[in-house]
Amino acid sequence: MKKIGFVDYYLSEWHANNYPAWMAEVCREKGLDYQVAYAWGELETSPLDGVTSAQWCEKNGVELCASIEELCEKSDVILVLAPSNPEKHLAYAKAVLPYQKTTYIDKTFAPDLATAEEIFAIAAKHGTPVFSSSALRYSTELETENPTRSMMVTGSGSSVEEYIVHLAEMVVKKLGVGAKSIRCQTCGIQSYFQVKYGDDREAMMIFSKKLPYTLLMTDANGKPAYAAVKSAFFQGLMAEILRYYESGESSVTPEETLEVMRLCQGAVRAAKQCDIWLDL
Repeated sequence: MKKIGFVDYYLSEWHANNYPAWMAEVCREKGLDYQVAYAWGELETSPLDGVTSAQWCEKNGVELCASIEELCEKSDVILVLAPSNPEKHLAYAKAVLPYQKTTYIDKTFAPDLATAEEIFAIAAKHGTPVFSSSALRYSTELETENPTRSMMVTGSGSSVEEYIVHLAEMVVKKLGVGAKSIRCQTCGIQSYFQVKYGDDREAMMIFSKKLPYTLLMTDANGKPAYAAVKSAFFQGLMAEILRYYESGESSVTPEETLEVMRLCQGAVRAAKQCDIWLDL
């Protein structure tokens, strides 16, 4: 059995509370032998619900490590969480990546593009496989026969800063890299982020509280494909993480992750300077 180590800012949060069961489900379906065996949280007590690290570990049948170093030494592969605190990811990467254990870092990969580049540089220095993705990349609704040349995506969350990554991830999966500029316009509580590429590609990301995830993709012939995102994308992400742990190879390139970060950073900037085109 290969043992997974969870690194988190605090352990009792939505991702850590659900990932172990979803991973176990994928292992059963695909005949894999992985288990979340170790965990370490920087904060002893979750600010969300008051659950301590020890209580979380007891509930999930996981061994609590006294330090991040202990976790890295014991684990076969590592999953860095702190999904709502990407500002913590650089410090965790500096501690984890020198151990050369295959590592997944949860969304959002980093608080900004420069930090994302630094994390990849650390991984390259130590020869450590690392990848990151929003779960929305693994929505089956994104699968289309012909290449997409333009798309509109909608979605929601508590803030642009934390949740725009889901829209950016879907855009990058379908349109690739090379976005040149971004502009934000608002209508009530909705924010419209228009993205230009300098060729025939274009994207619109519409963000608002309570807005469902939907897609409208158009190919080079102008054929549209619309879908509401209803697939089990988190289970798809778990399957990809476990496949990645097995092979050491990710389907998401560093260039794509940096493009996602570029779009996220650009969207946050554009939301503060509406109706102005900003370079990405």
